[in-house]
Amino acid sequence: MARSSASEEPGTAARLGALLADGLELVQVRFELFTVEVREELLRLAQMAMFGAFAVVFLSFGLIFLAVFLTVLFWDTHRLLALGISTVVFLGGGAALFGLAWMRFKEGFQMFSGTRREAQQDQERLRS
Repeated sequence: MARSSASEEPGTAARLGALLADGLELVQVRFELFTVEVREELLRLAQMAMFGAFAVVFLSFGLIFLAVFLTVLFWDTHRLLALGISTVVFLGGGAALFGLAWMRFKEGFQMFSGTRREAQQDQERLRS
């Protein structure tokens, strides 16, 4: 009888195989989450780059035409003042935007936050 009850219990090899299968499934699910996040992040970055490029082009043309318009408007009376103000506005705006971009760059990227969060939860579960 002792043999029949022992044979009904799964062996160490079977339990180890099941544990390995569960571990591989967990790795596969996490990898799929990672690839989904990579695709989403690449799409988001491509859209940001496209919109940003168009915004820069349109704003640049608008500012150039505004500067030319104001210079022509004040050509007879204050043309140097109009050119000086335009120069200060362009250089100041460029410096401010460069400062903002530098601050964002120093903040770092938040890519793959879902994958990192899930990996951390998996570590906590395995330790407990």
